[in-house]
Amino acid sequence: MEFRHVLAFLAIADELHFGRAAAKLHLTQPSLSQQLQRLERTLGVELVSRTTHEVRLTRAGKAFEVEARILIRQVEKAGRSAREAAAGRSGTIRVGYNFPAGQHVLPAALEKMQTDFPDVTVVLEEKSTGGQLRALGDGALDVALVYGRPVTSKFQHRLLLRLSMVAVVGRTHKWAGRPGVPFAELAGQTCVLFQRQLSPAMYDAIVRGADQAGIRLKVAYELEDPSAIEILVTARPVVGFASVSRAMLAGAVVGGAQVVPVQLYDPVPVVDLYAAWREGQNNQLRNSFLSCLDAVGPFPGPPLRNSIGS
Repeated sequence: MEFRHVLAFLAIADELHFGRAAAKLHLTQPSLSQQLQRLERTLGVELVSRTTHEVRLTRAGKAFEVEARILIRQVEKAGRSAREAAAGRSGTIRVGYNFPAGQHVLPAALEKMQTDFPDVTVVLEEKSTGGQLRALGDGALDVALVYGRPVTSKFQHRLLLRLSMVAVVGRTHKWAGRPGVPFAELAGQTCVLFQRQLSPAMYDAIVRGADQAGIRLKVAYELEDPSAIEILVTARPVVGFASVSRAMLAGAVVGGAQVVPVQLYDPVPVVDLYAAWREGQNNQLRNSFLSCLDAVGPFPGPPLRNSIGS
C-alpha cells in the first residue's frame, strides 16, 4: 500500500467529487482514478462507488476512511517528532555531573530546559570526573560537568565556575575549632586523598598547593571512592580534602559522616568546573542544553577567599 494512494482516497472522501479532489492534490482526474484503483486492488475491496450523478464511499470505504485518517495523523506526528528532534526540541540528552554541578549549575539549567524545551528529557548521571570523561568518550554521555579542562582534543569545553578547596576533618580533630590554617601546616598532618584518575584536576590542585607552600604531603591513603574520605576523617586523625561546595554541608551528614571544613590559605587551592562534550558532532539536543547553560550563567558558586580575613 502506497502512502500517496491513501492520500488520494482521502481527498476523494473529503470532496466526494473527482474533479475537486484531483485539483486539491494537483493531479489530473485520470491519474487520481488510477491511484484509487491501485489502492482498491491492493485491499481487494471497492472503496468508492461512482456514477454519473454521485460519488460516495462504500461500506468498506467508510471503514477504511476511519483507519486511514488515524494513519495520516500518526505519519504527521512522526514527521513533527523527527523535525523537533533534529532541531533539538525533543528527545533525550544524557548529562553527567558531580556534586558542585548538582548544587550550582543544574538547578537553573534544568529549569531553563523545561521552559524552552519541554519535550526534551534530561537523563542525569552522577559520576567522578574520570568516570564522566570515559562515558563521554564512549558515547554514553552527551555532556559532562567535570573538574578541570579536558586535555584531549577529542573534547570541547566551556568554563562554568571556579571553586576553592578546603581541608575536611573529624569533629574531634585539633583543627575542628579553627576557621582556617595555612597550607604549610599540612606538613605536620597525615592526609587522605582519592586516586588521581578519579579527578586529576582536583588532585593536582592539592599537590600544586603543597608545592607552592614548600611542603610535601604525607599521604597515608588514596581511596577509590572520594565520598569515603568523609567517613575516614571521622574515624582517624587524618586530613582530607573537598570542594568548598561539598564542604558547605558541614555539620550535616556528608558521605555518611559528620565532617568539619577548614579553610586553607597561602595558597588557597582552587579547581575549575567545566562543561565538556565531544568534538565534531552536530548534536542539536546537546546544543540546546549548552544554550540553556549560557542563558542562565554565570553561575554563583561559593565565594573564593584569598586569606582568612577576606
